[in-house]
Amino acid sequence: MSHRRNSARDLAQIAIFAALIAALGLPGSLAIGSTAVPITFQTLGVMLTGAIIGARKGFLAVLLFHVLTIAGLPLLSGGRGGISWYTTSPSAGYVYGWLLGVLFIGYFTAKILPAYPLWAAFVITAIGGIVLIYAVGIPVTAMNLHLPMWGAVVDSFKFLPGDLIKVVATVLVAKQVHRAYPDLLVTNTRARVRVGSDSH
Repeated sequence: MSHRRNSARDLAQIAIFAALIAALGLPGSLAIGSTAVPITFQTLGVMLTGAIIGARKGFLAVLLFHVLTIAGLPLLSGGRGGISWYTTSPSAGYVYGWLLGVLFIGYFTAKILPAYPLWAAFVITAIGGIVLIYAVGIPVTAMNLHLPMWGAVVDSFKFLPGDLIKVVATVLVAKQVHRAYPDLLVTNTRARVRVGSDSH
């Protein structure tokens, strides 16, 4: 019964955070710079997902979002979606990078709990939410727009101020969530340990 409760809770969290990422696309996007890659709020949702529900559930939440969007639901900022967007858009690489970013943030956030020191959380979230996502996004932008790599790198600088604000917001929100629910990312690990102990 406890296992079923945990599974139902996990599924609910996955669905809720996939919906959060979708909801953060509703305000639309802001196009700045020389390319067609816009600034959106959805990376904030990805950062929050990894920092709050961890690597496994966070990855599944982002994957669910991708599946629904590829299927044609207009969940990306500006009402975009469909398989053609994923194969031709200059923004597509950044969205691919969400999967890598959420895994990194979730995995290493679990390592710093229950203390969740703000400096460590900031570094983890910045690497996962900025560095890794840009590392996937920039080459795809260059490829899809036939730009030199350095041109795509320079264009990505427009995202940095907003993304740093998102990192700070994520860390502050996650700090409060983990203070209120200190077992949020460690319950499943402890449950596996208890099961293993009971089997001896």
